[in-house]
Amino acid sequence: MIRKKSAIMLVTLMTATAAFVSGCGSSSTNAGSATQSASPGKEAAGTKQPVEFSFYFTGSQNVKDLWDTLIPMFEKQNADVKVKPVYIPSGTGAQPTYDRIIAAKQANKGSGDIDLYEDGLSTVTRGKKDDLWDTLPGDKIKNLAGVDEKTLKDISNLAVPYRSSAVVLAYNSDKVKTPPTNLDELYDWIKKNPSKFAYNDPSTGGSGNSFVATTLYKFLPEEAIHNSDPSVEKGWDQGFALLKDLGKSVYGKGIYPKKNQGTLDLMTSGEVDMIPAWSDMVLEQVAKGQLPKTTKMAQIKPGFNGGPTYLMVPKLSEKKDAVYKFLNFVLSPEAQGVVVDKMHGFPGIKLSGMSKEIQDSFKGASEGFRSFNIGDLDKDMTKRWQSEVAAQ
Repeated sequence: MIRKKSAIMLVTLMTATAAFVSGCGSSSTNAGSATQSASPGKEAAGTKQPVEFSFYFTGSQNVKDLWDTLIPMFEKQNADVKVKPVYIPSGTGAQPTYDRIIAAKQANKGSGDIDLYEDGLSTVTRGKKDDLWDTLPGDKIKNLAGVDEKTLKDISNLAVPYRSSAVVLAYNSDKVKTPPTNLDELYDWIKKNPSKFAYNDPSTGGSGNSFVATTLYKFLPEEAIHNSDPSVEKGWDQGFALLKDLGKSVYGKGIYPKKNQGTLDLMTSGEVDMIPAWSDMVLEQVAKGQLPKTTKMAQIKPGFNGGPTYLMVPKLSEKKDAVYKFLNFVLSPEAQGVVVDKMHGFPGIKLSGMSKEIQDSFKGASEGFRSFNIGDLDKDMTKRWQSEVAAQ
């Protein structure tokens, strides 16, 4: 039976939680690639051996634990398919995987034996430009019907948003009795509580990136968060001026930790009282006793950005039918219940598709965050932040 502990914790911990955007950071490592085999149809008709496909993913230990649970569940129900997981530990860099898919395409060598790939929105967007990803067929992945239509439209049906998380304010409730409810209140709190707020270098983790992006787009029309046209950058000036001004009030008068974990470590040690953080990371670390029990979460209005983690199928993969079957399983209520339990986050399918037990446990915890999709502008944003904010 699916445990509801994680979902209940989400409601308990969050004062005004990260919103649920219906479809969040991060076996031993296999360095090699799967042996190229025939397409599913041919192999099934010939040797009757299961079709094996290679699945490359990266992230923290909890991501590995999730797939260590889901893959055996799937294989038990589907004897004709075998999944070969290739885990790239967080911090070792997933870029070579993307480069390998590109190189294989350019050399006319298919997908480089990579049949399924997990990553974030920026990789979906980049792969769209490079024409790498398969347009996923709803007739073969029927559970795609359970994913929010707007989310699929935003990515042109090029990926499966299988789990979701959000950036929220994590705070020490012993020190912060009334957390900020909007950006202006947050900026005011930072200035009145010098060195008690921290956010990480935006180029090293999504929580700091979210704080910077949310500040920049505070002064732009709401629709700008879905615009990747370079002309938008002209509207960033006011936000960067604000970030620069806040520098003297953040932790260490302008010290920006590396990675999402860097700011969580400052919370754990008591050096700061408030940070932007990924909701799933906070929940997991509170559950494990790595963060104090006094840690709570709140979402501001308008919300910080958040959103799904995606699964992409390389267009040139020769194992698509087997991969489609796996993706259909991942989007099933059964598998999504494991996602909720293991990842302390939101399911990738609409809440209405989950069990009543999970639906009830998420009551009051399904509103708030926004999904940003600014494409390559993110690189310009972090580069400018380095020169105008971090370097001051």
